[in-house]
Amino acid sequence: SESESAMADTVAKKMSEEPVDEQKGSNGEAKVENLTSSEITKRIFKVGERVEGRCGGEFRLCEVLSRRTIKKSSQMEAKPSNDMKVEEPAEYEYYVHFIYCNRRLDRWVTVNDLRDALGKPSQESKGSSAEGKSYRRSRRGKRKHQETEGDHGHGAIADPTLAKLEKDHEEITKVKNVDVVYMGGYEVDAWYFSPYPEECTKNKKLYICEFCLKYMRKRSSLVRHNQKCRLRHPPGNEIYRHKNVSVFEVDGAYNKVYCQCLCLISKLFLDHKTLYFDVAPFLFYILCESDEKGFHMVGYFSKEKSSQDNNNLACILTFPPFQRKGYGKFLIELSYELSRLEGKIGSPEKPLSDLGRLSYRSFWTRVLLNVLSEHRRPLSVKEISEMTYIKDEDIVYTLESLKMLRYWKGQKIISATPKLIEMHQKQLRDRPGRLRLEPEKLKYVPLAERP
Repeated sequence: SESESAMADTVAKKMSEEPVDEQKGSNGEAKVENLTSSEITKRIFKVGERVEGRCGGEFRLCEVLSRRTIKKSSQMEAKPSNDMKVEEPAEYEYYVHFIYCNRRLDRWVTVNDLRDALGKPSQESKGSSAEGKSYRRSRRGKRKHQETEGDHGHGAIADPTLAKLEKDHEEITKVKNVDVVYMGGYEVDAWYFSPYPEECTKNKKLYICEFCLKYMRKRSSLVRHNQKCRLRHPPGNEIYRHKNVSVFEVDGAYNKVYCQCLCLISKLFLDHKTLYFDVAPFLFYILCESDEKGFHMVGYFSKEKSSQDNNNLACILTFPPFQRKGYGKFLIELSYELSRLEGKIGSPEKPLSDLGRLSYRSFWTRVLLNVLSEHRRPLSVKEISEMTYIKDEDIVYTLESLKMLRYWKGQKIISATPKLIEMHQKQLRDRPGRLRLEPEKLKYVPLAERP
């Protein structure tokens, strides 16, 4: 009928107006192209290209640092029409660094987790700059920015030579060689590159004895090793024990292999660590949890036996399964207690990592607020330093971040009202309880007083 033909013409007209990607098939008929997962894998990203990658349920701007083949291109597929063989396209996975994020988030991803960056690069840079400006408008945002970027030498590297070395180090270690570490019943994702022997990193997974720290490639090797290993605590002197928490002092000169293995493990979680093999000039303080099976390492810090800058700490790490339990601040408190027993005003070696800077600032804040609340009279920075054994520059850095330091006629004046001190202390009290050091449980003799 005329009505049916008119309806058919209308439908045909609408279909012709819609944009359709067509591709001629072998029979000459047009077919609609739908992007499937197999076709998406044909998209190959280049090293150095900026794309968007999936991170935490959303896509973020990232840079492709490396790629590796996950499907060998040597696999051939015979063509039915003739005897010619066609190479199957290689499939890659990509190692990406998320822009404006710490390198610990770098990872290997498949092509399904990547997509082309939306918008022009100039717009992205403008957006990121505007976002950064708006982010720093608030007081909390400004404080976060200072903690991330670093202030007063606590995060930045001012020396051009050191900055160049840091850049070269970052280039060499930009792709981590170990993906997962199995140690003490925990499987933990590695954060950074560590210079383990190449033959041990081929499987991208390391098995480590939690007592002697020996590393292996296979789980079966670890099982056999555990049947023979007799070590149940760090090979040093126990200088602290309270309840199930113990600290052992290990001398790098007498336990070289153990300390070297410890440094290799810690490099998996510390970006700026450069000490791997020359461990003789250092003492290592190993923090452990004890049970009926032995003493299980949860963290450590190292310090030079003789430091020209009076550094009371060279490197500090709490292993990821035990973080956010107060062990980091416990180790910091222990380092200052050792400084007190030695009669030296100390400071950690700079620059601090981002997590180390946060932990130290929190510790310094708590200590300084306690001193200011106990002494209602005006105190100088030098007096506080002599009371707490915290270096002057660290006190100034902390007081400035708390808005408690002012300059008058070229002099630093501490301006801390009881109300301001109470406000900051209230914020600290609202946090959950933490592990505290019991000084009377510490059995330590300064190195200069030992026979």
